[in-house]
Amino acid sequence: MSDDPSGEAAAGDDLRENVGQQFGRLPATDADREVEGRASREAVVDFFAERFGIEPAVFADFTFWEKGKGKIWIFDDDVPSPIRVEGLGMTVLRTRQEHWKPTHSAIQRFGHHASQNVIDLDGEAAAAFVRGEDQELDWDGDWGYLIAAHTVGGEREPIGVGLYVYGELRSTVPKGNQESLSPLSAD
Repeated sequence: MSDDPSGEAAAGDDLRENVGQQFGRLPATDADREVEGRASREAVVDFFAERFGIEPAVFADFTFWEKGKGKIWIFDDDVPSPIRVEGLGMTVLRTRQEHWKPTHSAIQRFGHHASQNVIDLDGEAAAAFVRGEDQELDWDGDWGYLIAAHTVGGEREPIGVGLYVYGELRSTVPKGNQESLSPLSAD
């Protein structure tokens, strides 16, 4: 670990390796990749556009970073890369696995921009979802990770990430975010 108080890597650090205790900026495109297996900014933005219909312009002012293997963070600013800090913005996506998974925080922050793969839950279904319960539901859309949403005050609000397979919506709401609620109403 660098003794430099700025948190920047020492001059001798190899920028072509994935170092679990430092953030490395995602390359703009796959062709710019120097760290094997690292996602590119283009691939991350394309994932959100293709899976959820979130326009790339939504992410125009953000930088993307990887810390560890496949934990992608989003930051509304820019800093030198690599940088050794505990956190930088918020986690947005898990990559380096068969199916990329958006984080609960990312969906709550950016999910209102989504135009596809959003499952609308009402009343007891929404309450069960935020309690972390899996439930059988009919869904005519794609299988895989979805944005679970509920209408509040006439607006569709993202409440978290769900995994839909075999007629079942599995709640992936982290235990620390789960809440015991009465059935939610659509105000």
